[in-house]
Amino acid sequence: MTVVAPLFEEARPTVALTESGENGLAPWHIRAGAFAVDVLPAVAVAATWATVALTVSQHAVWWWVCVSVVGLAVLAALVNRLLLPAIFGWSLGRALCGIRVVRRPKSAGAEAIGGWGLLLRDLAHLLDTASIVGWLWPLWDARRRTFADMLVRTEARRVDPDEGPPNVRRWTALTVLAATAACLAGAAVSYAVVYSRERATAETVARIREQGPKIVAQMLTYDPKTLHDDFTRALSLATDKYRGKLAAQQDIVQKGTPIINEYWVTDDSVESATPDRATMLLFMQGRRGAAPAERYISATVRVDFAKAGNDRWRVDDLDVVTKPKPPGNRK
Repeated sequence: MTVVAPLFEEARPTVALTESGENGLAPWHIRAGAFAVDVLPAVAVAATWATVALTVSQHAVWWWVCVSVVGLAVLAALVNRLLLPAIFGWSLGRALCGIRVVRRPKSAGAEAIGGWGLLLRDLAHLLDTASIVGWLWPLWDARRRTFADMLVRTEARRVDPDEGPPNVRRWTALTVLAATAACLAGAAVSYAVVYSRERATAETVARIREQGPKIVAQMLTYDPKTLHDDFTRALSLATDKYRGKLAAQQDIVQKGTPIINEYWVTDDSVESATPDRATMLLFMQGRRGAAPAERYISATVRVDFAKAGNDRWRVDDLDVVTKPKPPGNRK
């Protein structure tokens, strides 16, 4: 009956190692290749989707998809580096390159390293990464050890190729293809999401430049003869948020002595825009009253627009930047 050792059980069976080439110690380039196969596919996927997460709206659906993919990539790397060696004795890269990490006891021989030892060894690799030299140390060390190997007392040894798992090249190819597909999918998602958002924003700018000045001019223009209809139309051009404020301003006009109030836009500038909102600065001129008491005025307003139902834009807020005043030097 075959006994499978659990992940973090320190089982230490004897490992059959080859003794060719400096007592079977794995050369640096073989170790680098095994590490690359074990780590780079997961790192590529995690880095790609983490970058995608920075380009999409935070906490939106696609953001959570990105976070999930990054988490799965990290989990896959941990399973490959810790769980598979503890159960089967191999990680994917080590199986492909024909090496095995063993613990070197004080006496002769070598012992397999358990899950806790592998975890401690990978954590100790942070010292190799911080110093950089640690990764290169096997090039001149007599036992071809990194700093992590020295701390945990491990070695990377060559093994008989016949002892490796079957179809390891096929599994490696499938892993690389899957990682490549995941990276391409991340790039496609980023392009689709970002491009569609930029296209929607560009459409917002075009629409608001066309409709914004007309909406504001209609909202601010009224005639005492058609006051009720003009005010009703103005309220229909406002969102629920701004409608109450506009109604209060209309009540003040109705309680006073209404006169002709007409505005038109002479210049405008879109300050900011998203697919559903926009802010616009409007330079306006207008006239109040009728001849002979008619007077011309100018004003500057900043208007927030929001997209309502049926793809229609409404005024969400309006602030007067420059109060109405006669144009030029007229008083």
